Formats: sequence, C-alpha cells, structure tokens
Amino acid sequence: MPAKGSNWKKWKKKLLDKYRIVIVNDRTFEDILSLKLNLLNVVGAITTFVFLLLFSNVFLLIITPLKEYIPGYSSASLKEKSVQLALKIDSLETEIRKNDLYVESLQRILKGDIEISKMNLDSLVKTQVPLSVIEHTTPSEKDLELREKVRLEDKYNLFSNAEVKVRNVFFAPIDGQIKRKYDPKEAHFGIDFTATNNAIVQSVAKGTVVFVDWTIMNGYTIIVLHEDGITSVYKHLLSLNKGLYDTVQAGDVLGLYNGSDSAGNQVNQSHFHFELWKDNYPLDATMFIEF
Repeated sequence: MPAKGSNWKKWKKKLLDKYRIVIVNDRTFEDILSLKLNLLNVVGAITTFVFLLLFSNVFLLIITPLKEYIPGYSSASLKEKSVQLALKIDSLETEIRKNDLYVESLQRILKGDIEISKMNLDSLVKTQVPLSVIEHTTPSEKDLELREKVRLEDKYNLFSNAEVKVRNVFFAPIDGQIKRKYDPKEAHFGIDFTATNNAIVQSVAKGTVVFVDWTIMNGYTIIVLHEDGITSVYKHLLSLNKGLYDTVQAGDVLGLYNGSDSAGNQVNQSHFHFELWKDNYPLDATMFIEF
C-alpha cells in the first residue's frame, strides 16, 4: 500500500507540476511569448480539440451534401431519380414490344404468311375458314326450289338498293363518343369512336369469333359472326380476351382499347373502329344500336 500511494503522488505531482514554454528571439534573446501549463492542461486541450473535430465532421455530414458520398446512403433525390428511371425503363420495354410486333409483321409479310389486301383499311377483311370446318352437303329438292325462287326474285327486282332486315337486339360495343360516322360514299363502312384509356370493348350480340389478327395500322382486329348472317368488326384494340372460334355472349369483353401508351403519348390507333355487316353488305350501326 505505501508503494502504491507513493506512485500516485508521483503521477499527481507530474500532472500538476507547472512548466513554462518560452519563445525567445534567437538574435536578441528577447522573450516573445511565455506560457505556463501542466500535463493536465495539455490532456484537457487535446481532448477538447478531438471532441470539436468530431463534432464538426458530424455537423458537416448532416447539413452539407457530403453525406451523399457515404457508401450505402440514399437521399430523397436519388430515390426520385430511381423511380423516374424505372418508369422510363417500363416505357422503353413497351416500345421494344411494339418494335418486336412490327418486325414480326414485316417478317410475316416477306414470307408470304398473310394475304396482302388491296381493299380499303376500313372495309371488312375476308375471313379464311379452314376446309375441315366447312361441311359439304348435297342440297335437297326443296332447297334447290327455294334457291331458284330467290334467284328469280333478284332477277326481276325493281329496287337497286334493297334494305336488309335485322331482327337482333344489339348493344353498344364501347362507351365513347362518335368521332366519324358511317359514310359509304367515302368507303367508310364503319363508325369511329374516341374513348378513355383501357376502355372495355364488348360483343354487341351472341356469336362466334371467326377472325383474329394484328396489323400495324389496325392493331388487334376481331370479327364475330352472329345469327342471320350478321357480322361485327372491331379494330384498333390494344389487347384481346377471346380467341379464334370462341363463343361469345352479348356484352362479353372482347378486349381493351387504349389510345395512348404507358408514357401517355398518342399512338396510331387514336380511335376505335366498329363495323356491322349483313350478308356481305355494310350497315349503318346507328340505325340498330343506341350509342
């Protein structure tokens, strides 16, 4: 115990003993600056300096933009930029899909997989029914007699434009505004509509899907065959919910229409086109459907 007490007194004396630091002019030996301090003052000054240094570093990291250079730190601006980049990537993926469809259509045209039609774009596209589906039967005597009667009636018909009779009840194909009406003089055999994005396109009546295709100008096109030889045509669809030879009911969703892409830019399919035909003759849909 006495040895430990003597050691503590020695350390205490070293800490409290005062020392003088004198700065002397080497030429005149004049005292410029004189300081009295001990080891305890030196330890306290060093501790204070280290604390102020750490405090200033933390203050700079919190207040100034230097914190963005810390690995793993993400600021609000960086998060906002990442969200914007993700949206741009989504838009680019949409454009890539459109380009892929465009290239695929060109390949089909060059290979001759599809028939290039010279008809107006707003005219009815002729459907190609597989031969295996068509049933060939021999007409009966009554059938031949009826055909001859119809032929003679058409031969001596005094009216050049016969009106067709439609007994079906049709529903509106889309909830939108009429942009362009039926005008056979300009070879416009349908009605153009403007509608909201992701508008539902539905079947106007019960029938069977007889044609499904995608083209650059018309987008997705679907044709439905109804009773009494009535055919409805839907063009400029963004997506389809029905396939070839599917049976649909009145009001069934055929697909979606969208006049703009994911980025909000207007595309070529700026309107929804609808046609109604009876026995290969175009009809004015406004006479049978209440829009």
